[in-house]
Amino acid sequence: MNTIDVFLDYLSRSSSITIAVLVLLSLYFIIINWVFIYRYFSLKKWIKHEDISLKSLMMGAKKPSPDSVLSKCFKEIGKEGKELADFCKFAATKEATKGLTFLSVAASTSPFIGLFGTVISILEAFSMLGTSKASIGVIAPAIGEALVATAAGIFVAIFAYSYHLFLKRKGFELISYIQMQSDLLLSK
Repeated sequence: MNTIDVFLDYLSRSSSITIAVLVLLSLYFIIINWVFIYRYFSLKKWIKHEDISLKSLMMGAKKPSPDSVLSKCFKEIGKEGKELADFCKFAATKEATKGLTFLSVAASTSPFIGLFGTVISILEAFSMLGTSKASIGVIAPAIGEALVATAAGIFVAIFAYSYHLFLKRKGFELISYIQMQSDLLLSK
């Protein structure tokens, strides 16, 4: 029996609630991977632009490079200053942390969703024990299979939490570049 047959056999014996839980966790897993990949590459590109701008300022440039968020923000508003630099930094922080809320919600709710599926499956296994003359040898595999939903929830939570921490660190790195540019500009 190959893996697909085992999986299909598991689904055929599972309740509709357990299947709904597994579908929801699968959707979570797809979305968190999409958020991570999209945000990772956009932050990576943004950090590269800010790094180039910081290096040009350190080499003596009077203004940030045109791809820098500070340059775009100053150009859009039409003036420079500490308050405006702080405003631009806060706007950049808001943009850099997009998607982190969903990753945080997925990391904290996935184990509970999986646990819900497990509890429903265990209740069904015990009701089967109560209505028939089934022995613990028959019920034990059903309880073991019920734990699959909890394992799936923990699996999704591990990725969501790791992605959240990684992107949060990238956002901090980006804001640090912007802050250093702002400090350099204001010190000139």
